[in-house]
Formats: sequence, C-alpha cells, structure tokens
Amino acid sequence: MLAGAALALAFAPLGFWPLAILAPAVLFAALATADSARRAAWLGFCFGLGTFAAGTYWLEISIHGFGRAPLALALGLMAGLVALMAAYHAVLGFVAARWLPTRGAFRYLLGLPAAWTLLEWLRGWALSGFGWLSLGYSQSDTWLAGLAPLGGVPLLTFVLTVQAGALVWAWQGDTRARSWAVVILIVPWLAGRIVGTLEFTRAIGAPVGVAVVQGAIPQDQKWLDGNRDTTLARYRELTKSALGTPVIVWPESAAPDLANNLVPYLRELAGLAAGARSALVLGLIRAEPGPSGGRPQYFNSVLGLDTEVAWYDKHHLVPFAEFFPVPDFVRAWLRVLDLPYSDFTKGAAVQAPLTVAGIKLSASVCYEDAYSLTRRVTDGAAHALVNVTNDAWFGRSTARYQHLQIARLRALESQRFLIRAANDGVSAVIGPRGELVAVAPEYTPTVLRAALVPRSGITPYQRFGNPPVLLLATLALLVAVRVRRRELSPASPV
Repeated sequence: MLAGAALALAFAPLGFWPLAILAPAVLFAALATADSARRAAWLGFCFGLGTFAAGTYWLEISIHGFGRAPLALALGLMAGLVALMAAYHAVLGFVAARWLPTRGAFRYLLGLPAAWTLLEWLRGWALSGFGWLSLGYSQSDTWLAGLAPLGGVPLLTFVLTVQAGALVWAWQGDTRARSWAVVILIVPWLAGRIVGTLEFTRAIGAPVGVAVVQGAIPQDQKWLDGNRDTTLARYRELTKSALGTPVIVWPESAAPDLANNLVPYLRELAGLAAGARSALVLGLIRAEPGPSGGRPQYFNSVLGLDTEVAWYDKHHLVPFAEFFPVPDFVRAWLRVLDLPYSDFTKGAAVQAPLTVAGIKLSASVCYEDAYSLTRRVTDGAAHALVNVTNDAWFGRSTARYQHLQIARLRALESQRFLIRAANDGVSAVIGPRGELVAVAPEYTPTVLRAALVPRSGITPYQRFGNPPVLLLATLALLVAVRVRRRELSPASPV
C-alpha cells in the first residue's frame, strides 16, 4: 500500500518520475512472495488502494465540498471508486500467480508488463472509463515522452513496466540477467530522445495569436443568481481587453446561464469580435428541444463564433458529475451538482473541428482529454487542439496539475499545439512537444496571450491508435502464459 501511495508522487505536481519504475518494481517483487493466487490478488489490491487513495483524494472536494453531498455519502462514493480501481491491480496479482512463470525474464519482461498495460487500457474505457494516473502520464518531462507520438501513453506504460520488471529480474537473477537489465534500463531512454526529435507533423502557416480568458470565478459563487450579471460583466471586460487577438477562448461553461438565455449578450460579443477581426471559442451550456417535444436536452458545449457559427458537444460524460447512473428518486435526493438543470446529453462520437480564424481546432471539454478522444476527433484534419475545463471543482488540490499533465501528453501524441482554458487555472498554451509555451497565474482573473503555429500531418499514434501496443502486449502475455504451462507440464521422456 505504501508503494502504491508512492506511485502517486510520480505524477504532477511533484513529478518524482523514477517512482513510476520503482513503485511497480516493489509490487512485482512482492507478488513473487505470494504463496497463493488469493494472496497475490490481495497484494495487488492493497497497491491499488494506495495509489488511488493518495492520487484522487480531491474527489471529496468536488462531491462534498462543492457538490453538497453528505460527507458519509461522499466518502462512500470515493471508497467505491478507489476500490474499483484497485481491483484492476488485484486482477494483475491473480493473473501473475495463476498464469505467469514463477520467475525469470518471461515473467518480468513480458508477462507482468503486458498484463499491467492491458488492464490499464481496460480501466481507461470499461464502465465509462477512468484513465487517471495511467503510468505513462508521469513521463511528460522526460526523454521517454519522445515515444508518445509512436504509441501514446500505452506505449510509455509498457516501457516503464518492462523497466520495473528488469529491476526485479536483475535483483533475483545472475550476472547475465543484470547485464541485460542495464541495457533495458538505458535503451528506451535513448530511443525516446532520438524519436523525440522527429517531425511527424509540419507547420503550415504563420503563427496565430491566442488569448485565453480566465475569469477565476470561485466555484461556490459561480451559480448563485445574484452573481450572474457580475460574472457576465467580468467575461465581457476581459474579452474586450483581448480584442484584436485572432482567437479568444473561454473556459468550460464560463457563463452561469444557458446559452439560450444569453443571445443578446453573445450577439454583442460577436459584433465586437468581428469588428476587431477576432474569433471566439466559448465554453457554454445549451438546451435543445427533447425528442417528440419531451423534456429539453442539455449539452456541455463549445461554441465557435467567426464568419460561421459551429458547436462541439461533449461526448464523454463523467458519471456522478454530468449524469447520474441512479434512479430518478435517488438523483433528486442527492443533488450532487448544484446546477439548475438535469443530466447532460452526449454529443456525437465524432464531430468536425471548429473553424475559427482560418484554422481548424479539435475541441474537447474537461476530462475528455483524459480519454484520448483528441486522437479520434482530430483524425489529421485539425491544425491544433483546444480543451476547455473547470478544475475549480477540485479546489486547490493536485487534480488541476494532474489534468494539465494529461493535456500535455495529448499535445505530444498528436504533435500539435493545445489551447487550454480553465476557469481559475491552470490555463496554458502547450506546444507540440508537450512543452508549456505560456501559463496563466492561477486563481486570478486574467487574459493569457500566446501564439500557436497551425500544423498538418498525423503521427503514427494518430494513424494507428492503441491496437499496435495492445497487440504487442497480448502476444507478450500469451508467450508468458505458454512458458508457465510448460513449467507445469510433466517432464518429457528422454
């Protein structure tokens, strides 16, 4: 459990990235001591409990602090999520005890890394998915991150777990094993350094100015009726100060009202922007008539305002935040989100980029960038990425820095600039190598100005996605299972 908690320190903001190798190595070594599959599963479960309890403690701030759910209910929901995430590591332990070789290279360099990678991928989409704290995100500032355009975060995870296995193999093995372990610990970093210099995409135009409007409205004040006009006035004044910049971006649901109720306000802004030759990209919530005249449908959206009007509607909704997978009578009692309307409706799985200021932006809302949806919606057509979010739901916790780190990997995987607009931070413009081009001060109303360069072309990861890494991991796991079966089979007659 302590090793699992230590793994959480490998991620932002602390970024002790060597723990992404050392902590899994401790788990791999501990699994070797298990005398039964049940014991191995328990060890894996404890490791996962440590990681997700330490790494996602901030859920309490959202559910109880701002969501106003009873503390007991908030802690129960948190415990359930942490236990569910820890169950994946329990499965890892069970698989290691039942189907992997008891020791040696096939266990530590193939079986355990493959099982970890496949289970982490499964965690990222099963039951709506929760890819938070995926191992590869920890490498945003290392040479290893250079491999991201080849295979994304799954490839980074596989390499890290192979290196963790190499440490245990060297510790348990002989001189030959130690020699090979040194090679395994060095070569991927050199490869990442070399691949990181390759250009899979190319610049296709002059730099385009970008202004990110950060309103910094406290979450517990945002939806109070008495603050509506004050909030709208703040965004109007900040936007006016940014006029003349080609692209002006607001964060998620910046205006504390439905877009339907803000038509005169939005027309005023659109007129000002057009006069200054600026385009607007605004995070808004909107309503549409329900099917057959039923209850309205609500969308968490991004509005692109230029010569044409275009919408992007959030597709990957977050359970217990944007919709409640519970009966209506339970939802009415919980009121976990203090919003004046019901659940959101999913947008289409694939949507066209927003065209503003002559460039195409692949949009995502909030935690959508944690699900690699940018790879799917970009599909090589977008020149840059934009993510609007509101991490104020998690207070002054580590969540906002973890989320920024996730966004940096999305930029790296696609080798494109990414504009990140957050309500109170961390607003930033991220470069195609995952570098922070510009960062706004947190918790402060401000306009962040920077420039991006439109890019064309697609990386290998954009072209092929996860299947190559998943196939590699599956083959590695099957080889390890085959070796274990040979271990258990009676000796062949001479």
